Amino acid sequence: MTVAILALQGSFAEHAAMLDKLCVEHFEIRQKKDLDRHFDRLILPGGESTVMGKLLLDSGMMEPIRQKILDGMPVFGTCAGLILLAEQVEDGECHLGTMQIRAKRNAYGRQLGSFYTEEEFQGIGTVPMTFIRAPYIDEVWGDAKVLAEVDGKIVAARQGKQLVTAFHPELTDSLQIHQYFLDM
Repeated sequence: MTVAILALQGSFAEHAAMLDKLCVEHFEIRQKKDLDRHFDRLILPGGESTVMGKLLLDSGMMEPIRQKILDGMPVFGTCAGLILLAEQVEDGECHLGTMQIRAKRNAYGRQLGSFYTEEEFQGIGTVPMTFIRAPYIDEVWGDAKVLAEVDGKIVAARQGKQLVTAFHPELTDSLQIHQYFLDM
């Protein structure tokens, strides 16, 4: 199995470190020609969703990545990656729009609103969750299913082979969420 990590901006190196710990082959996608390499899964990291969306569009990667996801490639979006995958974004523009969720950007406020907690994640159990200027999911519909909530707000969801978390599992020592993604 080979995992590609979108490396335009954000926490891509931290995801690579998690995959190293799991002994999974991976590489970074930085330009359109990288999409020609073989990969079985894709990670869209946390970072700035507006910047990432613009870079995807300007580089010509938006539509090819969107098509791979629609064709069934497993994808994991954390924080900004969640926003990129959302079909609807409150107070923002839609980017890939492949997942039946509505995201609320920067829902937990600025950097000072960052926090850590441990909560239940369906199918795994209790997992550590690090939130940094995080979104949350306002609504899920269709085939999207809620996997975790914090204080009544949806912070993880899955739709088929698409997984999103509002938190950053790559910033903890736990490999549980990454393993869950690899097992999808």
